[in-house]
Amino acid sequence: MRGLRPLLAAIFAVTSFAAMAADYPPPKQSDFIVHDFKFHSGEVMAELKLHYTTVGEATGQPVLVLHGSGGSAASMLTPGFAGELFGAGQPLDASKYYIVIPDGIGHGKSSKPSDGMKTAFPKYDYDDMVEAQARLVKEGLGIKHLRLVIGNSMGGMQGWLWAEKYPDMMDAVVPMASQPTAMASRNWILRRMMLETIRNDPDYNNGNYTQQPRMMKYAIAAYGFASSGGTLAYQDHAPSAEKADHMVDERLTVAVTADANDFIYQWQASRDYDASVGLSRIEATVLAINSADDERNPPETGVTAAAIKQVRHGSLYLIPASTETRGHGTTANAKFYKLQLEELLRSAPARAM
Repeated sequence: MRGLRPLLAAIFAVTSFAAMAADYPPPKQSDFIVHDFKFHSGEVMAELKLHYTTVGEATGQPVLVLHGSGGSAASMLTPGFAGELFGAGQPLDASKYYIVIPDGIGHGKSSKPSDGMKTAFPKYDYDDMVEAQARLVKEGLGIKHLRLVIGNSMGGMQGWLWAEKYPDMMDAVVPMASQPTAMASRNWILRRMMLETIRNDPDYNNGNYTQQPRMMKYAIAAYGFASSGGTLAYQDHAPSAEKADHMVDERLTVAVTADANDFIYQWQASRDYDASVGLSRIEATVLAINSADDERNPPETGVTAAAIKQVRHGSLYLIPASTETRGHGTTANAKFYKLQLEELLRSAPARAM
């Protein structure tokens, strides 16, 4: 009987996810080729592939969903996010909305260094990623106006850029687990240390490795513990050295599937991010959602609260910290803000195209 428990648990997890996923239409995947795409560095790719996923029919109100660093559309199709939002009667009911989730440049099944170019791949940043997303939305899908842009972490930062670069193109923007101010302080320090650890591993060999750098999993684990998870949650789950050791051991047994060059590009892309200069240009209704225990965007600095005052129709919802929240990872679970999102969609005026 004891041997059956893991199997039964796995079966339950799979069937539960299948049941939840069945509450919204099956996702559809496709590719869009952007020709002669020019990066901020001046480099040009003759064909830049953007992979994307859609949920719902193109006749619905368009919604753009943006994933976080190292993620993809698949990382947004989880029980905690899609399962809470895309089903019948939920805030982004896919029978009413046409949900578009691109894989950002360098992520998922979109063009990336590991396709063959390695470190010769153009050095992209968030502005490049947003420009490519806009090309997909406007040219690839023929969408002229979006009801909502919602993004998490990196996707939240890109949501701020969307609101500034294309102020006439959406009714509402929900940037989550992010702030519009420059990448700096502990957030960049920890990212830089993680990237330097990987780059300085002899296995990395200036990007010409034959196997993934061995230090990569330690760098990623250290960054993850330091910048996500929630202080109260860690205290609750690891109140002793033995339990903390168990968490570390479990984390280190998980295989790293990321390619090192892809990974470095993904995180380096945030270095020049700064959406603070364009806040007054935003015309859409903005609901910024952060968690009070977000390690990367700590509310006690006051920078997001100050920045939101520059947005004409902006507000900040701060999810209270608890043993249930997960710091920077909190907004991956829409149960913490689905009511606020529902109210936003009910009240935000539809703007002329």
